[in-house]
Amino acid sequence: MRMVLQLRKELKTDHGTVKRVADQLGVGVESLRGWVKQHEIDAGAKPGTTSAEAARIKELEQEVKELRRANAILKSASAFFAAELDRPQR
Repeated sequence: MRMVLQLRKELKTDHGTVKRVADQLGVGVESLRGWVKQHEIDAGAKPGTTSAEAARIKELEQEVKELRRANAILKSASAFFAAELDRPQR
């Protein structure tokens, strides 16, 4: 990322810098382009979801999934015990 940003600064253009650096490093152009884009978002230079926000969203989605599963279990248990209470006593 630093190499791309440095090259952009030296050439005063964005055109072709990612491909040139990717070829020098032997990495995929689109991979490097994605890393540079995410770096720019994290630095606040471009709008988008930062890495920290993405991690927090992932945590919250996992928590929602676990809570929904717990709610489903509690609903099933509630229905089971309600049915037990409605049965006539012997």
